[in-house]
Amino acid sequence: MSLPPKDHLSSTTSDSTKQSSTPSFLGSFLQTIKDIFSDKGVLLLLLIAPIIYGFFYPWPYSTEVVNHVPVGIIDNDNSNLSRTIVRYASASPQLDTQLFLNEQQAKEAMWSDEIAGYMVIPSGLEQQVLSGKAASVSVLGNGGYFLLNKNVQMGFLKAVSTVSAGIEVKKNVAQGAYSATAAANTQAVPLVIVPLYNQTEGYGAYVVPAVSILILQQTLLIATAMLIGTWYEQRRHATSIRGWLGRIAALSMFSFIIGCFYYGWTFELHHYPRGQNMLGSLLFLLLFCPTVATLGCVLGLWFRQRERSMQILIFSSLPMFFVSGYPWPADQLPTVLQIIRWFVPTTPGINTSVQLNQMGASISQVSTGFYALAALWVFYFALLMWVRWHDANKALKTVS
Repeated sequence: MSLPPKDHLSSTTSDSTKQSSTPSFLGSFLQTIKDIFSDKGVLLLLLIAPIIYGFFYPWPYSTEVVNHVPVGIIDNDNSNLSRTIVRYASASPQLDTQLFLNEQQAKEAMWSDEIAGYMVIPSGLEQQVLSGKAASVSVLGNGGYFLLNKNVQMGFLKAVSTVSAGIEVKKNVAQGAYSATAAANTQAVPLVIVPLYNQTEGYGAYVVPAVSILILQQTLLIATAMLIGTWYEQRRHATSIRGWLGRIAALSMFSFIIGCFYYGWTFELHHYPRGQNMLGSLLFLLLFCPTVATLGCVLGLWFRQRERSMQILIFSSLPMFFVSGYPWPADQLPTVLQIIRWFVPTTPGINTSVQLNQMGASISQVSTGFYALAALWVFYFALLMWVRWHDANKALKTVS
């Protein structure tokens, strides 16, 4: 019985060992899930923290509509008309009024945060109105708190407009018009404000659906970088292309489940606009989560240490949200930031998610966001493969 040459035998054995050690997609997928559940820090960030955020982050905005905003009134006219305006303003559910003797007192109260704004009724207001001259009152609010300032302006506007409309009706009746006709002619084109998508006009319904995508990204990004950093420290980070795809799929699966939890339960619990295009939202998550997970793998290989990802990425949330174009118009950003922001998944992600789930946009209408996310995934994965190739070459040079 003849045996193959010794060199050939060792070569065959080495090749078979190499092939058997090459991880498959499913093997990497299952091993990644096992490592996630065995790592308390990664599990906390990837699964537990987003759920806690879903419960507690929207609570401060649960009231949605701000009422009984403290305001001041300075009545320099002290007439029947001015007292009527004060009475109507006091009856408004948006305002909680108090009288001041002069404007300086009202300013000091606003500076000390006792009131959010004030109205000044000038002297001679009633005489101007009775003589048919144009008359006005001054309303000043703190622009630093735009929700409170909105209520101050709208509350006083409704009070003054109601009184003004009543005076106009009385004038028309005095001139011989019927009261019903006079009331109808007071506002020839009635103004009816119907808010779309955010029907309560609340801050929570505006900010939480957008921030939830940022939370989804940051928790997945940090957890992935931490896990890859741990593998790097343990010299377990190297794998095949199929192995990396299996890792990305496992990490994305957890984030996809959290995204469905936000769309299907958190927004429902807090009565935010939701589910307008659920199929489009799910397709968005299927693209967004792998994109973020791939970026996390690249950063994990770059940081090479478990703790460094937390130290660096935890401070990036606010800048990422600011440059996304959601809280601040993107065209008002510096030119450099307008370019850099497109390398962050939340830039197309936040607006695409809000347009699909809250506004009911079709997939074709937000196709730019899908194309941008797909391009980012290709870019991140190509970068990941380059880092993998570079590390492999470096290891070969070290051995030789």
